[in-house]
Amino acid sequence: MFINKLREFMYGRYGTDQLNFALVILATLIIIINWFAGSRVLSLIYILILAYELYRTFSKNIYARRRENDIFLKFWNPVKKWFSTRRTRHKERKYYRYRTCPRCKATLRLPAKKGKHTAKCPRCNTEFEVRII
Repeated sequence: MFINKLREFMYGRYGTDQLNFALVILATLIIIINWFAGSRVLSLIYILILAYELYRTFSKNIYARRRENDIFLKFWNPVKKWFSTRRTRHKERKYYRYRTCPRCKATLRLPAKKGKHTAKCPRCNTEFEVRII
């Protein structure tokens, strides 16, 4: 019964998205920092962030909220990809080394065989010397 009432209330409203999730995480971090700092300014900032997050969640202007989320994702996706790439490289560090092609700047994943090798870039077919320690 409560679920049905909640569905009726949320019908036509925006709901949550990646920006809302990021705002909640940001507010949580500010709350944790404020425990140690005890600042009224930080308290006001996290209250404003949570109020904005709730406003976005219950907003009926879906087009504007989607546009805000798209702007956020244009910033966030490259950051997320950078961290994902670093995590993958860290997991594969035992078996692979990553080198950049001197001509086209493509990133190549090479087997971690020690010594000097000749690598060939699949993108521009440039051969170059690679030293793996």
